[in-house]
Amino acid sequence: MNLSSGYIQRQFQEWVGISPKKFVQYMSLQQAKYYLLQQRSLLETALNTGLSGTGRLHDLFIQLEGMTPGEYKLQGEGVTLNYSIEASPFGELLVISSEKGICSVRFIDTRENIEEIIKQQFPKAQLKNQAPIWHQQIAEWFEHDFSEHLQHKLPLNLAGTPFQLQVWEALLTIPEGQLRTYQDIAEQIGKPKAVRAVATAIGQNPIAYLIPCHRVIRATGMVGEYHWQKGRKLALLAWEMSKQHGETA
Repeated sequence: MNLSSGYIQRQFQEWVGISPKKFVQYMSLQQAKYYLLQQRSLLETALNTGLSGTGRLHDLFIQLEGMTPGEYKLQGEGVTLNYSIEASPFGELLVISSEKGICSVRFIDTRENIEEIIKQQFPKAQLKNQAPIWHQQIAEWFEHDFSEHLQHKLPLNLAGTPFQLQVWEALLTIPEGQLRTYQDIAEQIGKPKAVRAVATAIGQNPIAYLIPCHRVIRATGMVGEYHWQKGRKLALLAWEMSKQHGETA
């Protein structure tokens, strides 16, 4: 392939939203450590004072509810699930919902075998290829300040253990443009020695982006892995940090 540097830069900026130079600037190890050390202090202050500001929008505008043990055991039996593919700057999203709320949001790289993917999680559910308003709202979050146009809390109806739900709820408190470590999350839920279990629960997060597991990094400052590709995690973090600093180019 013979691609000019200018073409590559334009394609990169179209996908990520910032230039390659800004991407490298934000995602250098030193910058990651800087945010980590700075935000650790902010987290402690927020928890001690009960502070809730504009950075807590995920916590304010998302309502997370776990499926009952009976619903989980039925594996979708007697339930109709809606699914649709929504656009985002970071790839297409497969969104799945029941009448109670969003069940799953995942990045996909192909549209092949979509229903088979859903059946792996909900083997007995009836599937409909349609997009309720919740699905459309998810796509809009990448285009607008969702606090300005979302009229009601976006309901999430998730299959998970009590521990997993506790971890996922903790992720909702991480403001956009900030980072936490697995240790931070373990301490936040009152289980400081359960770092490995916390990391496992974060890796099993069924709601991409909205439950921001991409904002959790290693204690060393390294970004770490991401269920939907490490490159996508880097792009999400750089995009969010650039928005917080008012930089889009």
